[in-house]
Amino acid sequence: MIKAIIGLGNIGEKYQGSRHNVGFEVIFFLGQELKSSMPAELKYSTISNADYQDSPIYLVKPTTMMNGSGYSAREILESYELKPDNLMVIVDDFNLPLGAIRFRAGGSAGGHNGLESIIEELQTEDFPRLRLGIGPIPDDINEVDFVLAKFDQKEQSELNKMLGVAAEAVIFALGHGLELAMTKYNYNPA
Repeated sequence: MIKAIIGLGNIGEKYQGSRHNVGFEVIFFLGQELKSSMPAELKYSTISNADYQDSPIYLVKPTTMMNGSGYSAREILESYELKPDNLMVIVDDFNLPLGAIRFRAGGSAGGHNGLESIIEELQTEDFPRLRLGIGPIPDDINEVDFVLAKFDQKEQSELNKMLGVAAEAVIFALGHGLELAMTKYNYNPA
């Protein structure tokens, strides 16, 4: 059962609106949908409390850079006595086209530094995640520059649609479980 949702991103104004911060954006959408509390600060995290069907849900944004996301994930599990499979991680994925969302029950980091940090800190790959498509990477730009770039004007409509569907999908997963959410929402428009 999912009890905490952590959206990955980089802190700081210069990263707002970047491709790497779509996890933060979904947490914002979820906070609105679930009418979450004002955020509180822990050492490595900003956390808001919400309720879904009379169960507490923790909405989390790391206050580290992406490469330190594992500190936040471990802090949440320790602070609220949760197990890794209680934590859903929301993360960008340039291997998926913009608009695609994909739940997974576990697996490798797939080259994503935030997931790598979480796997290292939790010592397991067995935690649910929702990957949000931000790709593909154009041939003339490297991976780092691409993920740290902001979405352009023509991508905004697809981005907003994806963020809304991602929040809806997470709420569906809270009520119906990951397997049904995977069946209903794993979508790749390409």
